[in-house]
Amino acid sequence: MTEERGVIRRSQAITTFGVGALVDLPEHSAIIGGLDGWPDRTQEEIREPRLAALLTGINGGLPPRLLAPPTVPEFVRGRRRQVGVPAFRFPAWFVERQPRPPDVFEGGGPRQSRRLVPRSALDGSFRFEKHPVVATRFVAACPRGHLDDIDWYHFVHKGTSPCRGQLSLDERGTVGDLSELAARCQSCRSRRVVARARLPGVLGTCSGRRPWLGSNSRESCSEKARLLIRTATNAWFPQIASVLSLPRPPLEQAVEDHWEDLKLVAASGGPGMEPVAFLRFLKENKPHLANALEPFDDALVVAAILGRKPPDAEPAPPKVAELHALLAAPEGFGDDIPVHPDFHARRLPNRVWRRAGSSAAERVASVIQVHRLREVQALVGFTRFEAVTRGVDGEVATDVKRAALGLDTDWFPAVENRGEGVFLELDGAAVKAWQRRKAVRARVALLGEGQERWNSRSGRNDPFVGGATVMLHTLSHLLIHAVSLTCGYPAASIRERIYRDAENGRYGLLLYTASADSEGTLGGLVEQARRIADHLEAALDAARLCSNDPICAHHRPGQSLEERWRHGAACHGCVLVAETSCEMRNDDLDRALVAPVIGCEDAAFFR
Repeated sequence: MTEERGVIRRSQAITTFGVGALVDLPEHSAIIGGLDGWPDRTQEEIREPRLAALLTGINGGLPPRLLAPPTVPEFVRGRRRQVGVPAFRFPAWFVERQPRPPDVFEGGGPRQSRRLVPRSALDGSFRFEKHPVVATRFVAACPRGHLDDIDWYHFVHKGTSPCRGQLSLDERGTVGDLSELAARCQSCRSRRVVARARLPGVLGTCSGRRPWLGSNSRESCSEKARLLIRTATNAWFPQIASVLSLPRPPLEQAVEDHWEDLKLVAASGGPGMEPVAFLRFLKENKPHLANALEPFDDALVVAAILGRKPPDAEPAPPKVAELHALLAAPEGFGDDIPVHPDFHARRLPNRVWRRAGSSAAERVASVIQVHRLREVQALVGFTRFEAVTRGVDGEVATDVKRAALGLDTDWFPAVENRGEGVFLELDGAAVKAWQRRKAVRARVALLGEGQERWNSRSGRNDPFVGGATVMLHTLSHLLIHAVSLTCGYPAASIRERIYRDAENGRYGLLLYTASADSEGTLGGLVEQARRIADHLEAALDAARLCSNDPICAHHRPGQSLEERWRHGAACHGCVLVAETSCEMRNDDLDRALVAPVIGCEDAAFFR
């Protein structure tokens, strides 16, 4: 965006003010334009093959490019060059900024009235009869992301009418509730309360309009249009895919770099030669190969050659690869060199973090300090009203009806963040034994009923994530609260990644903080690994009692009257965190699976 219209940070173009988002500028209301109008030729390309592979299915079968959002406008040889993100004025209906003098409702009582006018009635200074106006806060939308102006003439007159008299918004009271706000025609006196627009079908069928892709862009849609307050938090939910960068191990990289020579070993070796002997023969005759493979044992090199996957092989799911890399970290304190700027993890020796007499720490298998990490995030679409939840594996869902970011693009906007983190691996045998307990199975079944209620409401068929994931997710939130008190970062700056590999009995969670700054973060979080036993005890102590107990502890998701169907014993008083921290949008949480709570003492993983 140009500086006159407004400035946003590059990372906000992914997470907060991305394509299709509604933005309030100092003098106008706008919608962020689609990727077709972004200056992709001047944007920096972000290379992350694993994320590009993950998004191949969304992009129609081809690995997409990942481009960083453009910078603010620059001057080139005294002339202005447009390199910002485009934005369009939206909506096209306005109300007077200052209310008219109060008069009397037909039914009696004081009110304030503001004239409601379309854009075509404004002058060149965006004023109506010399009076300043502001964009109306009411628009029509659908969950697929479509957005349009409300046909106020149709709404006020309850259908088709030739009357085009002056409209106004009349407000009774001071609380701003929609039931106290009415749209009125000053000519024919037709009047309708704005709260009626919330009823199904009142605003008609969705027009399929996509104003972020141009004023005439539409697509067919069978959804019912719904009233949306453009400044509400449910006006735009981004769908973001993210991975941690994992550099190849040195041996694998060396094999890849010299594959043209080493593929002979993979084929069959020489006549009468074993693969190891043939490798030594190659090294004797090719000095550059001997120098590259000198640090590695010949048998390990042959194993890496024979185990190399072809380039067209389907890659492992991102979180599976990340979990493997984290658990493969060697023991140490991270002070060894060289340090890879994208990923540097070391397993902290048990003697450093274990605390004698801590029963909770006994259920933690290992603690890994991630001294350096690089996270790449890409915006792939968005929805309105309802957020798109991640799949059971925690990856971005590919089977949802998301709004398109552009008409014809082969790239996604992306940002890279650098930071640090702490990874906790739970005892896999203890998790399996815990899952077999009768009380745990009963509690998980109750949570599964809540998922079924949610599916029936949302029209989806999402599977339940499982008891182990709910337990890990809840423990992660509790640790975020505990660690944030001493690590130097606020809780909203600490994020989570949940890892569950039930087939191999591996369970863990990563707490990390990352910044778009090229130097990353300052090390306050990674040092908390040494005190993880204390943080764990503090988290479990906080989990046992919530300020809203016993109401919170007795909440039953399958029979909820509050429509909190994906929550067990969980609320804002205990385990919910900022949405910037949670990868599952604060769903699938239950304290009872982590620590004993009132009325459910036997389902806890930690006793």
